[in-house]
Amino acid sequence: MDKTAGIRPSARLVGVEGEMYAAFALQKKGLRVVARNSRSQYGEIDLIALDGEFLAFIEVKTWPAHGLENLSYGITRKKQQRIIETAKYFLAMHQEYCNKSIRFDVIYLHPGESMVHLVSAFTES
Repeated sequence: MDKTAGIRPSARLVGVEGEMYAAFALQKKGLRVVARNSRSQYGEIDLIALDGEFLAFIEVKTWPAHGLENLSYGITRKKQQRIIETAKYFLAMHQEYCNKSIRFDVIYLHPGESMVHLVSAFTES
């Protein structure tokens, strides 16, 4: 099922542009993006990046109308579980990363403001 079905084209474009900006910013910080929009039957992970010994699974939220204080509404526990299950699927398909420590990050973008990168924003437990 297409997760973008029913989303206005302008909202989809904002999301895609946000993910591109986040990937560029991560690369400038020294991370290496190894995958974008990685999908499984459980869901999708926007970006996957190597950061030293860590493999970071990153959800990017571009919210023009909401502040950082509302981020929990967009990254619910159910959404976190889908990201975690998709990360497990990715690791099963990409054994070369199995020796890395993993973490789950969230990048929040609000147009006209700086990017907020929440490292280890949530865990499996």
